[in-house]
Parts: sequence; C-alpha cells; structure tokens
Amino acid sequence: MIAPGGIAAAFTRALHTYTEQRVVAVGSRDAGRARAFADRFGIAASYGGYAELLDDDRVDIVYVASPHSEHFAHAMQAIQAGRHVLVEKAFTRNAREAEQLIEAARRRGVFLMEAMWTRFLPHIDVVRQVLASGMLGEVQTVVADHGQFMVPDATSRLYAPELAGGALLDLGVYPVSFASMVLGPFTSITAVGTKAFTGVDGQASIVVTNEAGAHGVLNTTLFTRTPTTASVSGTLARLEIEGEFYAPTTVRLVGREGELLDAYVPDQRDGGLCYEAAEAARCVAAGRLESDLLPLDETLRIMRVLDEIRSQLGVVYPGE
Repeated sequence: MIAPGGIAAAFTRALHTYTEQRVVAVGSRDAGRARAFADRFGIAASYGGYAELLDDDRVDIVYVASPHSEHFAHAMQAIQAGRHVLVEKAFTRNAREAEQLIEAARRRGVFLMEAMWTRFLPHIDVVRQVLASGMLGEVQTVVADHGQFMVPDATSRLYAPELAGGALLDLGVYPVSFASMVLGPFTSITAVGTKAFTGVDGQASIVVTNEAGAHGVLNTTLFTRTPTTASVSGTLARLEIEGEFYAPTTVRLVGREGELLDAYVPDQRDGGLCYEAAEAARCVAAGRLESDLLPLDETLRIMRVLDEIRSQLGVVYPGE
C-alpha cells in the first residue's frame, strides 16, 4: 500500500473483510503515518518511504493510493521494481503519463490496471449482459452525473492544482468511464465548465457522441450534491441505475411505455472495492498482464478524453 490515506483505508477494509488477500506492507513519506495505518489494520510492515516497501519480498502487488499528481511517479517506481500495480483512478494526470506507464509495464512484464472500481461491480456486469443481449435495441442516449458538495478550501486536495485537483479526475472520471464502456470510442467531445476559485475545474458538462450517433450527456461538479444516477436508453427499453450509480446499487430494466420489466438488487452494498482487488488477483494468478474488463488501451483512451475536456475548459496542472 503506497500512501495510507482515506481511499487506502477503505480499500484495505474491503480487502480484509471480503477477500483472502492481505495487505502485508504500507509505505508513506511519513514513517509515523505508515506505522499508525499498519497498527490500525494489523499490517506486518510499515516503511517511511517506498523503496523499502518495493524491496519487501512479501509484496506481490502494489496499490497506489496517492493523489493524482503522484500516480505516475509511484506507479513507475513500482513497475521498475518488478511489482504488479493497481493504480487508483483517475489513472494519471494526463494521457502522456498513462502512455508511459503502460509502455513501461508491458516492457517489464508486470500486471497493471486502473482501479476504476465501478467496472468490476456486479450491477455493472448486469449492464454489460443486457447490452450484449440486445434487450435495449439500439442505444441512443447515456446520461450520468457525479457531483458532491466539497467545501471550498484551498488546502483540500480536490481544490489544489498542484495535486491535480478538480471535479473531473476525481468525480467526472466515473460518468466518462461509464459512457465509454457503453458507447465505445467517442467521435466528438464538447465540454463547458466553471472553474473553482483555485483554477481547477469546479463543474463540467459534457456531451459525447459515438460512431453510431448515440449521445452521452455527462456532468460532474464540486459545487453541489447531484443525484449521481445513470441511464442507458435504447429504441426498445432503458436501464435505470440508482444513485450512487458508481457503487453497488439497483438496476431497473424499463420498457418503452415505462413498465418495469426486471430489476437487479445487489446482495450487499458495502465493500465494493473488493471486486477490483479480486479481478487483479485473478489476472495475476493466471499470468495475465491486464484485465479484459478494463484493458489498458481503454484506460489510455479515457485519459485522452479527460485531456480533451480539460483543454476545452482551459485547465492546466502545474508541471504539465
């Protein structure tokens, strides 16, 4: 575990509760912080740095949970050390960094995957099965939003340009990734937005199209709590995904006249991060270097979409 923050804690809790995997080492620039995290979760080793963690022979795979601005450096260090890597979403700050990580992992022969947990959840598997079955007819419209009210605070990671803050990489990546899964590659991207007081993207509304002419209507914001729902509408029926659409939730299949045709209700709503960990473990055990559920080329394509959106919004991170 690199960088023992909030997402690292949620991931470790899900891992230890719902899988047989165990975190065996945690590294932080602050040795005391690493030790406290290790004590909290019963982790054997803690390190005040990352080189020592990567030298620990007990480590099979590294989970990079640092801010977006640090993903590239931390993941590259792990790849060069010959460790498999799971990188928290958004994968990197930009597509250039993503491309370099992917090339390095393929060259080194290690597993690499973006930890976009939504892609691995059971209700999203239901969405994939419905799409493959043709029940919806021809998909015409995808709608998804992810907005959270984040108190304006210049010291917050989400408002810090130097940490690649903003709504898009933290929240907007969910609707963008969902639309990419449903629609495939985008042929057009149009975005409008409002910057926060620190210059990061505070809100963005995005319309995308695919080769067939279907639309994706997406929104993300730091300024308000939105419904965080999603829908996929076709010529025959539609799927309605309750909020929070990116977490374990209910999916309904609704006919053209509004009649309920079927519904999926998850068995559990807690610990959803365990599914991405299970997928990574299955891939590593099988000797595979990437996941079919979220291939590296798909992650790279999504990062290029995020770059284009930021370009249209006029948001540039320090050091880019």
